Amino acid sequence: MFYLRFILLIFSPVIFANNLLGLPSLVIPLDNLQTADKIALGKKIFNDPQFSQTGNISCANCHLKELAFTDGKKTATGISGLIGTRNSPTIVNAAFFEKLFIDGRANSLEDQALQPMLNEIEHGLKNTQEILAIVLKNQHYKQQIQKIFNVAEQDIDSTHIAKAIASFERSLISGNSKFDQYYFAQDRSQLSKSAARGLLVFKRKGNCANCHEISWDNALFTDNRFYNIGVGSKILQAIENKLVAALKKSENYPLNTQETSELGRFNVTRIIKDIGKFKTPTLRNIALTAPYMHDGSLETLEDVIEYYDKGGDKNLFLDPAIFPLHLTDEEKMDLVEFMKSLTSADYLILISK
Repeated sequence: MFYLRFILLIFSPVIFANNLLGLPSLVIPLDNLQTADKIALGKKIFNDPQFSQTGNISCANCHLKELAFTDGKKTATGISGLIGTRNSPTIVNAAFFEKLFIDGRANSLEDQALQPMLNEIEHGLKNTQEILAIVLKNQHYKQQIQKIFNVAEQDIDSTHIAKAIASFERSLISGNSKFDQYYFAQDRSQLSKSAARGLLVFKRKGNCANCHEISWDNALFTDNRFYNIGVGSKILQAIENKLVAALKKSENYPLNTQETSELGRFNVTRIIKDIGKFKTPTLRNIALTAPYMHDGSLETLEDVIEYYDKGGDKNLFLDPAIFPLHLTDEEKMDLVEFMKSLTSADYLILISK
């Protein structure tokens, strides 16, 4: 029994109780514990445009501090002005996400960290050896990795780079908003009457909390699940019947890049019912992260509420949780005010440094 407990202790993640109101404890993998030096190294790599084919695109190009680590664009721009098919999601509080990327293709921050560098549109590097070569040519990077990970120069590999980036991203947490002070600290002065009414709409008639969850002691405003809410339906409607028929016969059906992107979670699982599903995004700092939806098709929070109010756009795989809400004009306005209360003062102070 002692031996079993020892093994479980060795391989269990570390639970870190953060001090930000409204957030759960942070789970940190045992093989990548947080240190100040590692976070600083990850931040430097995150902001370094050398890690791209053209030498002018860094992770920070699509994840700007002042926009809650999004880029304000409909879809991301990569090397040589190439335009992607998806909106850049925030990486704030990504430390708490069970799946990374909006189709959930990565299982951890470490798994996610290098994938943008290897994307032909984003950073354009061909393989991890190209990433590693950039590090090995840089004396500072070599010295820091040797020091932080306690390895010899010949033992440096791409996993050390991924771990450093993941550690930086894991440090980007945001809580203690006006909502948190109102809801968890019971300070009723923190929300306006309109925002307080909006919270009730959010939890009841608006059906928002069904996916953007609020627990009794914390709120990530995501259930870490995947849904087809109808965004991108025009493309899906154009291909769905032929696509489903082909899949049932185990046949290939040719799709262009945009069509493939709209398949969402299906691209990961290859399960037909996952066609058009995307991960529930967090709503923290949502007022800073326009435009919205996986394709950036909705420009404002008001547009988002109107979209849900009408019941989304129909397609063969639309989730049953999406239906007309029949909100009043006041309820719509109150919902917007509530979502504005999710901007975190602590986060805004952090990024100003």
